[in-house]
Amino acid sequence: MKHLFLIFSLFILSVSALAQSQNIGVGVSAIYNFQTESFGAGARVSIFPNERLSIVPQASYYPSFNKVEEYLLGLGLEYKFIKRERINFYVLGQGAYNSWNSYEKSEKKGAKLNNWNAELGLGVSTNTCLRPFLEYRYNFKFYETHLQLGVLWIFGCRDCNKHSVDRCAAYFK
Repeated sequence: MKHLFLIFSLFILSVSALAQSQNIGVGVSAIYNFQTESFGAGARVSIFPNERLSIVPQASYYPSFNKVEEYLLGLGLEYKFIKRERINFYVLGQGAYNSWNSYEKSEKKGAKLNNWNAELGLGVSTNTCLRPFLEYRYNFKFYETHLQLGVLWIFGCRDCNKHSVDRCAAYFK
């Protein structure tokens, strides 16, 4: 787990050098997995190559007090299919490496320590500098669904209190 945290921290620090371009955000989330009834935490970086697409490296961890202890490192894509002045709705897809530390306890077929999985989902977010988001995801490998509720900070926003088009270049180019 120490290595995961170190790698993700270094990644966040390296992209923060690009943050003045207003095309990057950093965020955290709380996660709930419905099938395993587990709580986790996530961290992410969002890179905005244009106003509709986001490239999102992510890490998440479900601690050992849950039925399942695991961590994931993934790379996702988000596409905003409904884009309004104050709110966005998006579809997302993610591929991830999964280290399932408690796989021996599982009765699932194919359970092992090292896994690859794919997720699809839907999300909604605001267009403010401090951007709350909610995502619903489905994991195809383990047939699981989970919710992520979090917040994303967009670097370089000029005025977080106004609802004007010029406040955040990452969404209003």
